[in-house]
Amino acid sequence: MDVLTLTTNADAPFMNEQMRVMERRGVSFSTLSVSGDGRAGHSRSPADYLRFLPTVIRESANGYDLVHAHYGLTAPMALSQLRKPVVLSLWGSDIYGPIEPLSRACVPLCDEVVVMSEEMRRYLGRDCVVIPDGVDLEKFQPGPKASARDAVGWDDDGYHVLFPYTPAREVKNYPRARRIVNAVNGLIDEPVRLHTVYDVDHDAIPDYMNAADALLLTSHSEGSPNSVKEALACNLPVVSVDVGDVRTRLEGVEPSHVGTDDDDLVEGLRRVLERDERSNGRERARDVSINRTADRMLGVYERLV
Repeated sequence: MDVLTLTTNADAPFMNEQMRVMERRGVSFSTLSVSGDGRAGHSRSPADYLRFLPTVIRESANGYDLVHAHYGLTAPMALSQLRKPVVLSLWGSDIYGPIEPLSRACVPLCDEVVVMSEEMRRYLGRDCVVIPDGVDLEKFQPGPKASARDAVGWDDDGYHVLFPYTPAREVKNYPRARRIVNAVNGLIDEPVRLHTVYDVDHDAIPDYMNAADALLLTSHSEGSPNSVKEALACNLPVVSVDVGDVRTRLEGVEPSHVGTDDDDLVEGLRRVLERDERSNGRERARDVSINRTADRMLGVYERLV
């Protein structure tokens, strides 16, 4: 099976890991990415997308079985080629943000629509396939905290809270994370440090997960945040707002906490840190292993082809 992948972010680890696993099952991928800089703090122009359109139309004529559009902004280009069936994967911010009208307009025209969570499916109000991005359980495993802290250069004193996003991504709500950690710092004796980790090799992320005492998620919106699933795989406790499928993922996971307001998040993070224990999250992470989710995506492809 030959698949043409369209994306706004060719470096997205969850997308590339899924394709890597599916290649072992006999799928061949060619990837086209929109030109320009789409990182946080930057924006592509409409001209970048217009230039992308003829490239997609030309490439789609080269014998592919289907076109897989990742993120709502690539859906119009996928639909423009008119030759092959289209799978659209929505990532979360493309239906919870300013481009929601575009994504919703394209959804009925696609042959299959994949969303990350039941919450996204209900929000769309349409029949679609729920396949959260998977986590590589071989890469993300529990490890010794001391050696992980040596690897990432963190001191061994106090508590370390991981915020695995750039503060420039407004949707991740860094100011709230900073506010929560500052409040907890005033409640416990040991210092609490908030670490923003971004633009590092994805292979290094397990070290940060194993070095941290908790992962803090304060996003305005999410689909199925991979950082939470990666934390589960490393038995890292998670403190999060009730967003996306986080509550479902953390069901039965201790210690962890889903908060509803700042006071609740502060108290939840304080309790998690003072327990100073790893969680039992790895068992829950098996539900979303990369092998399981890749098999489900392959089933979508096979139905179309």
